[in-house]
Amino acid sequence: MERIKLILIGGTSHVGKSTLGRRLAEERAWDCLSTDQLARHPGRPWKVGEGRVPDDVVQHYTELSVPELAESVLLHYRNNVWPVVDAIIHSRLNNPFDIGLVLEGSAILPDMCSMAEYARVGAMWLTAPDHLIAGRIKQSSRYETSTAAERRLVDAFLERSIAFNRIIKDSAESNGQSVVDASSGTVFETLRSFT
Repeated sequence: MERIKLILIGGTSHVGKSTLGRRLAEERAWDCLSTDQLARHPGRPWKVGEGRVPDDVVQHYTELSVPELAESVLLHYRNNVWPVVDAIIHSRLNNPFDIGLVLEGSAILPDMCSMAEYARVGAMWLTAPDHLIAGRIKQSSRYETSTAAERRLVDAFLERSIAFNRIIKDSAESNGQSVVDASSGTVFETLRSFT
């Protein structure tokens, strides 16, 4: 059996994909790439530094219901991001001179990954309890010091992230793929087992 050359890490926002991906890539001396660098949809609805949340982002999280927000991001990932991800995977696997790659992001969807098609690829999906996702999102968005209007946007993003967490878990489990609870303490050991 050939050695793994690429590891995919998927999951909802703030579940720990980036931290885990960077750590694993560093340990293996591989590259690490986030699907967030490929495209955002439409982005997190809180300001960074002194900036402000763009009007289109406010509109997106204000006007759409949670199911519509989840469907919108799924369509974006399938139609816009996955073709790029698939091309990256095939390019890495077909170039014998490329070093390994950890590719992480919410756009790594279980139903898009036919593991039979991807020899030398390991994949897992991180999930987390709702309270863990909520705590991380609230901390990242500085929820406690946000205005009521800002909190409503974060709340919509949070609800969408929790809904997406369930979608990812159900999809991965129904496809027989590896699902690991980010709060379990066994995540890194599970990834280390990919050889």
